[in-house]
Amino acid sequence: MSSNNTKFTIQPVMQRFSLLDNTKSDINNLIPKFGFNGLGEVVFRRTYSRDNESWNDVVVRVVEGVMSIHKEHFTRASLEWNDDEWQPFAKEMALSLFHMEWLPPGRGLWMMGTQFTYDRGSTALNNCSATDTKNDLVHSAEWTMDCLMNGVGVGFSTHWRGSASVPNKEDYETFIIPDSREGWVESLIKLMCSYIDSPKHGKNKFPKFDYSQIREKGLPINGFGGTASGPEPLQKMHERIEGYLDAFSIRKLETTATTYKQVGDEWKPEQVEVSKEYGHSRLIADIFNSIGACVVAGNVRRSAEIALGDVEDQEFINLKNYELNPERGEIGWMSNNSVVLRADQDYEDFGYIPDMAKRIVDNGEPGMINLYNIQKYARYGKEKHDDATLVNPCGEISLENFELCNLAEVFPPRCKNKTDFYKALKFATFYASTVSLLPTHRPETNAIIAKNRRIGVSISGIAQWASGESIVDTNEWGEMNYTKMTTYLRQGYKIVKDYNAEFAKMAGVPAAVRVTTVKPSGSISLLAGVTPGVHYPVSRYAIRRMRIGKDSPLVPSLVAAGIPHEDDTYSDNTLVFSFAIDHGNVRPCEQVSPWEQFSVVAMLQRCYADNCVSATIYFDKEKDAPDVEKMLAMYIPILKSVSMLPHSGHGYVQAPYEPIDEEKYIALKDSYTLPKFDKVSGNVPVGSKFCSGDTCEL
Repeated sequence: MSSNNTKFTIQPVMQRFSLLDNTKSDINNLIPKFGFNGLGEVVFRRTYSRDNESWNDVVVRVVEGVMSIHKEHFTRASLEWNDDEWQPFAKEMALSLFHMEWLPPGRGLWMMGTQFTYDRGSTALNNCSATDTKNDLVHSAEWTMDCLMNGVGVGFSTHWRGSASVPNKEDYETFIIPDSREGWVESLIKLMCSYIDSPKHGKNKFPKFDYSQIREKGLPINGFGGTASGPEPLQKMHERIEGYLDAFSIRKLETTATTYKQVGDEWKPEQVEVSKEYGHSRLIADIFNSIGACVVAGNVRRSAEIALGDVEDQEFINLKNYELNPERGEIGWMSNNSVVLRADQDYEDFGYIPDMAKRIVDNGEPGMINLYNIQKYARYGKEKHDDATLVNPCGEISLENFELCNLAEVFPPRCKNKTDFYKALKFATFYASTVSLLPTHRPETNAIIAKNRRIGVSISGIAQWASGESIVDTNEWGEMNYTKMTTYLRQGYKIVKDYNAEFAKMAGVPAAVRVTTVKPSGSISLLAGVTPGVHYPVSRYAIRRMRIGKDSPLVPSLVAAGIPHEDDTYSDNTLVFSFAIDHGNVRPCEQVSPWEQFSVVAMLQRCYADNCVSATIYFDKEKDAPDVEKMLAMYIPILKSVSMLPHSGHGYVQAPYEPIDEEKYIALKDSYTLPKFDKVSGNVPVGSKFCSGDTCEL
């Protein structure tokens, strides 16, 4: 069996760029303005600060890191480079980053400028990826696990139509699993290749796993960061996937599932016997969701997936029908599921919109991907071909098989005027374009990145921007409205596209096939205190809750500041802290009709985003349900991706967001002070627990 995916090594980054001492001094003398009454800094400390770094420290690390990668590329290619000539640009970029006019993605704040990325390449710096399972399910599955363990979200197709057979489990080979990411991935390859003859990895005997080398739960993970989970999540993944492959080999699943039945005011567990046909789409989704569940349980940052299927595939369509498939409840939450609409066969796929509308009204799934527009257009109506057939988990980036993409984000409400906004777009473009210069540890991925150089410069805080809300002390935008926004968006797109082309020419690489997007933004928007992506907030005033382990070194500072907290109802040894947030004079999403939401998304797709716009259109199930089919029929033809979701309120105890009125907001805000972290030591950052569209559970 060949496993050369784990043998490939890259040339480490040897060059280093250092900001001038006076630049560092200027940055270190600044005081950051985090968003949402202290919540932004707590999110930063809990999620992105390595070894108790301050925001000032991270800004320096990120800028020196991206400039070092840039310098490395120019040095390797024997292109002209002079540190002194780049110092003014680097300083201006650092100051703009410090003031959060733009930000790299969360994984950029976490990993950029670390020895890990210098030694192991750019995978951990990328937001998103995708793989088409059609030709080799094993290759796609192990690549997915590798990406997820590097913190990269993955989209996957359900196209594979190969065969599997149950191996002779008495004739086994013992595999001692190495205590490494590569070792965990290799174990997946060995298990799957005992059932499936993989074009890349071949076939092997059934493996008997030895988990003795895997470090104990709670020990630190050197290099990447975080703490070890122990072998249990991997063992559970192996058990699940072995069971799925056994079932697929005989095309029948027989198991016992636990469901919950309401008895009075309580939900009680109930055992259900399951016996059903088991096909390709189900196998693929189950394997990939099991991989994702393993990685989430393994404490490796946030992991996200999207399953992509054909609109006529009933097995795929029903993946989240837990009445029909109760046994999927333990893993089905791991991915969003979207159908891909193709334009072949006389647009036959679009004829399924009425059926999809009924399902969306019922439970908000599936999302919809318009592959015709993805491949034909950059911004809508501007023809430029793209070979992409897939999207990332939140649907903002179109991708080819084994492609990665990195994003950066600009926040107009943090820019005092259009001049600063346009500069921030250039810095974000420079950052994302530079990350695409650094190879990953995967040759198949490097080939696609070298061809496409795809990036995504996003905009967040759009609801505040359209409402004229500003987070800076000096607001020179003047009166804002959607009409004025179109002018800024079109000019902003031109700046990003032109600067990327200039950058590519200097670096001796192709210009990016696509350059702009609107991503949903999760915890990163909280740092800046802006509304996420294109979405309107749940209410102007809200309680935003954050979960932190009782043993976290951050807890004493939060308690000392008087931030209200209580034991987590759902998790042991965890505290839930409540922060007061004010989005400014911005309408809550319940007051923005789904028609207006669709129109804003269409404006962004037409004027700015040449990748996709990630958007969840919220609607009132009672009032708007009859119009859902009409909305989809009118807007799907001009968009690239979209999902819809009925308003549901905050739904459960200690929810991430809870709307409140101004009186409660003031009382909560005045009940605590900003926490001080200068005496914190030993903090190990952790990622957001779950993210879905514009909402992250912190």
